[in-house]
Amino acid sequence: MKGVLLVNLGSPESPTPKDVKPYLDEFLMDKYVIDVPYLLRALLVRGIILRTRPEKSAEAYEKIWTNEGSPLIVFSKKMHQKVQQLVDVPVALAMRYGTMTIEKGLQELKQKGVTDVMLLALYPQYAMASTTTIWALADELVKTKFPEMKLTKVPAFYNKPDFIKVLANSIKKHLEGFDYDHLLFSYHGIPKRHIRKTDITKSHCTIDNKCCVTASPAHEFCYRHQCYETTRQVVELLGIPEDKYSQTFQSRLAGDKWLTPYTDVEINKMPAKGIKKLAVVTPAFVADCLETLEEIAMRANEEFIENGGKEFFAVPCLNDEDEWCEVVANWIKDFKQSK
Repeated sequence: MKGVLLVNLGSPESPTPKDVKPYLDEFLMDKYVIDVPYLLRALLVRGIILRTRPEKSAEAYEKIWTNEGSPLIVFSKKMHQKVQQLVDVPVALAMRYGTMTIEKGLQELKQKGVTDVMLLALYPQYAMASTTTIWALADELVKTKFPEMKLTKVPAFYNKPDFIKVLANSIKKHLEGFDYDHLLFSYHGIPKRHIRKTDITKSHCTIDNKCCVTASPAHEFCYRHQCYETTRQVVELLGIPEDKYSQTFQSRLAGDKWLTPYTDVEINKMPAKGIKKLAVVTPAFVADCLETLEEIAMRANEEFIENGGKEFFAVPCLNDEDEWCEVVANWIKDFKQSK
């Protein structure tokens, strides 16, 4: 019997340091997130980062927490419920980190008689720290605890026409009545070395202005190329002129060389360039979360205004929009009919 496991990032149980700390520990100790030898990773995470970060992160989570809980979990559950109503195979929801584990999701499907699992990582673009870690853990669990199960991993959907269309439609709908000077596509940042590590050609990804627009098998797993391609296809569909949009990368840790240009740096320079009304869309996320709500809608907004901007609009993620849920349901229906 076929079934589906939807997987997103996860969230702490509450916006308190005591709950944020174990969540951050699990996340940052993941070898696909901070990809250095275990002892060095433990020193960095447990010896340095976790001494101060839980308090700061808890404050950030507190700002976005709702009566229903963590926005990422709330939106993911609503989306999951809508998708389940549109299909006739079991659909489970899990998170890579936190208490809604992938193991629990697979167990739920097993109890319903599922042996053939469509694994959908809810990240449009492929990245080591998001997609790979979900796939690797699911593989390990199937091997050790669910040997009767078969996994079918859904590739990155950054350029699937139905995803591009629903994303473009959502952006257009939310920007109605907001006469922006500039539309910024802000994607989650990753270290440059992750791009090189996932380069299956071992030579194509030079991370310059050419590699991402030069056809290559490397693009199947190149986060940077996939981000630029999502942007290109969306602006083409919406007819946005070249001088009215740009692309940046947000959320970086100190010490490493991360993908540039940086979102915060570019936003803070925009008012001096005459950009007074800014809209920001975050297409690396399908559900609003800490990075979209606190980092962009709150912090970037404040800094834009402080630097002379007049109006700032953060475009919501797809969340549980009906059109998006229908797209995912159609992917599931295609999987059900496949042999």
